[in-house]
Amino acid sequence: MTGNNKSLEVQKEEMLPRDGSERTRESRCFAPRADIYEVDEDIFVVVDLPGVQKDAVDISLEKNILKINGYVNPETFEGYALAFAEYVVGDYERSFRLSNQIDQDKIEALLKDGVLKLRLPKAEAAKSRKIAIKNG
Repeated sequence: MTGNNKSLEVQKEEMLPRDGSERTRESRCFAPRADIYEVDEDIFVVVDLPGVQKDAVDISLEKNILKINGYVNPETFEGYALAFAEYVVGDYERSFRLSNQIDQDKIEALLKDGVLKLRLPKAEAAKSRKIAIKNG
């Protein structure tokens, strides 16, 4: 995605800035890492959501903002108290601003092994094409 015609606006962030809304869960919230790939017809977004199950992911699209929320229910062991922890468990939240160059009705999502893959098809007007030259 180069030039001025960005199809997807990405901001780097570690912990999410608060937008005035309040969380209803008492857990940390992280911005998951994402990789973005582009071809002529599509943009692919790959988001790491370790520990998140399919039924614990919410993907919404409102006013050109694609929002991904993933919720982790940490594993607990009955009768045991946590003595030491190196792995920080928390939920995930990430947003992307989409341009009108994305066909928003055809976005697809797949979650497998903690990796969310989104396919964002480009609208017909945004796809590159060759222009034929006529003999004059």
